[in-house]
Amino acid sequence: MDPEAYVDPAAQAVGLTLHPDHRPGVVTYLALAATMAERVMSFPLGTEDEGANTFRPVPPSATEERDA
Repeated sequence: MDPEAYVDPAAQAVGLTLHPDHRPGVVTYLALAATMAERVMSFPLGTEDEGANTFRPVPPSATEERDA
Protein backbone atom coordinates (compact mmCIF):
# COMPACT_ATOMS: atom_id res chain seq x y z
CA MET A 1 0.00 0.00 0.00
CA ASP A 2 1.20 3.50 -0.80
CA PRO A 3 -0.04 5.76 2.05
CA GLU A 4 0.89 8.88 0.09
CA ALA A 5 -1.41 7.90 -2.78
CA TYR A 6 -4.14 6.50 -0.51
CA VAL A 7 -4.73 9.42 1.88
CA ASP A 8 -6.56 11.85 -0.38
CA PRO A 9 -8.97 9.38 -2.05
CA ALA A 10 -9.71 7.74 1.32
CA ALA A 11 -10.43 11.09 2.97
CA GLN A 12 -12.71 12.05 0.09
CA ALA A 13 -14.52 8.70 0.23
CA VAL A 14 -15.54 9.26 3.86
CA GLY A 15 -16.26 12.98 3.44
CA LEU A 16 -13.24 14.11 5.46
CA THR A 17 -11.67 17.47 4.77
CA LEU A 18 -7.95 17.05 5.34
CA HIS A 19 -6.08 20.30 6.06
CA PRO A 20 -2.85 20.45 4.05
CA ASP A 21 -0.80 21.03 7.23
CA HIS A 22 -2.16 17.77 8.69
CA ARG A 23 -1.57 15.62 5.61
CA PRO A 24 2.08 14.66 6.35
CA GLY A 25 1.13 13.41 9.83
CA VAL A 26 -1.82 11.47 8.46
CA VAL A 27 0.42 9.84 5.85
CA THR A 28 2.96 8.93 8.55
CA TYR A 29 0.38 7.34 10.84
CA LEU A 30 -1.35 5.56 7.98
CA ALA A 31 2.00 3.99 7.08
CA LEU A 32 2.46 2.98 10.72
CA ALA A 33 -1.02 1.44 10.84
CA ALA A 34 -0.31 -0.46 7.61
CA THR A 35 2.88 -1.85 9.13
CA MET A 36 0.98 -2.98 12.23
CA ALA A 37 -1.72 -4.56 10.06
CA GLU A 38 0.91 -6.53 8.14
CA ARG A 39 2.21 -7.99 11.40
CA VAL A 40 -1.27 -8.91 12.60
CA MET A 41 -2.30 -10.44 9.30
CA SER A 42 0.94 -12.46 9.05
CA PHE A 43 0.27 -14.23 12.34
CA PRO A 44 -0.51 -17.86 11.55
CA LEU A 45 -3.87 -19.16 12.73
CA GLY A 46 -4.92 -22.77 12.87
CA THR A 47 -8.32 -24.18 12.07
CA GLU A 48 -9.03 -24.45 15.81
CA ASP A 49 -8.45 -20.71 16.41
CA GLU A 50 -11.58 -18.62 16.83
CA GLY A 51 -12.24 -14.95 17.24
CA ALA A 52 -13.72 -13.66 20.48
CA ASN A 53 -17.50 -13.33 20.44
CA THR A 54 -17.59 -10.30 22.71
CA PHE A 55 -14.95 -7.90 23.98
CA ARG A 56 -15.51 -6.83 27.57
CA PRO A 57 -13.02 -4.23 28.82
CA VAL A 58 -11.75 -4.71 32.36
CA PRO A 59 -11.01 -1.70 34.58
CA PRO A 60 -7.29 -1.36 35.40
CA SER A 61 -7.90 -1.91 39.12
CA ALA A 62 -9.52 -5.31 38.45
CA THR A 63 -6.59 -6.30 36.23
CA GLU A 64 -4.05 -5.27 38.87
CA GLU A 65 -5.87 -7.25 41.57
CA ARG A 66 -6.15 -10.30 39.35
CA ASP A 67 -2.45 -10.22 38.37
CA ALA A 68 -1.21 -9.65 41.93
